[in-house]
Amino acid sequence: MSALLSRLVQSRSPLAGLYNAAASENWRLISSESNKVDDPFKVSTESNKVDEPFKVEEAETVNVPPPPSQKLLVLGGNGFVGSNVCKEALNRGVTVASLNRSGRSSVNESWANNVIWHQGDLLSPDSLKDALSGVAAVISCVGGFGSNSLMYEINGTANINAIRAAAEQGVKRFVYISAADFGVVNYLLQGYYEGKRAAETELLTKFPYGGVILRPGFIHGTRRVGAVKLPLSVIGSPLEMVLQHAKPLSQVPLVGPLFTPPVSVTAVARVAVRAATDPVFPPGILDVHGILRYSQQKSR
Repeated sequence: MSALLSRLVQSRSPLAGLYNAAASENWRLISSESNKVDDPFKVSTESNKVDEPFKVEEAETVNVPPPPSQKLLVLGGNGFVGSNVCKEALNRGVTVASLNRSGRSSVNESWANNVIWHQGDLLSPDSLKDALSGVAAVISCVGGFGSNSLMYEINGTANINAIRAAAEQGVKRFVYISAADFGVVNYLLQGYYEGKRAAETELLTKFPYGGVILRPGFIHGTRRVGAVKLPLSVIGSPLEMVLQHAKPLSQVPLVGPLFTPPVSVTAVARVAVRAATDPVFPPGILDVHGILRYSQQKSR
């Protein structure tokens, strides 16, 4: 049996030899090709090369002067509202000038020393030229009472002259402190309200994109009359707290405007200065509720 197997192997040896030779050659080729392929577990030293960070030279410091402060002209800056407007503007770093018939304010307070005072009369427009030099914005707090003709002249004509002069000088923004409507009271103070509305019309015409009209009602705060200080907030502040939430009552015919809430002089001054110095403050008319709303917002 063993002899038979031996003879079979010998008879197939040529085929077996050929098969072994082919297998040997194929293995050689496969081995040679595999040697050309990178080992996937072998980390290339080329990929490990990290570029050095860019060397950034220190920037040269350039001495650039700070932007010039805005110059604000307050008309009637020695009055109750005007003095508070001046103080608010100074606190915000604004350069403040003021034009008044009496010139410098008579109050002996530190803020008054930081205001550029001009003496002039708005009924004589020529006296405005020097005061308007270099001015970016104007806030008019000019107003008064008296006979109908005098009230129209002070509240209307004087402010109209200021608006026209400011427009001619290229002033960008103009804020006018007007007054809220009080219904029946308007007829009792006809010259006052007719003058206010005439000035408002002129402002909206000359400053369609930079004119702001504030219409507060009763303005409370500490008001100086000579050497006496009147604490108007004692009455005004409680009424403001109550009536600012009673807006629907102001819509009642005839008597509704009497429910217009008072507003503090600080709030009026804050909104007036913001309206004069903020280029994106919306132009137009702002009633007492709008004044209260803007005064509660953080200034920019």
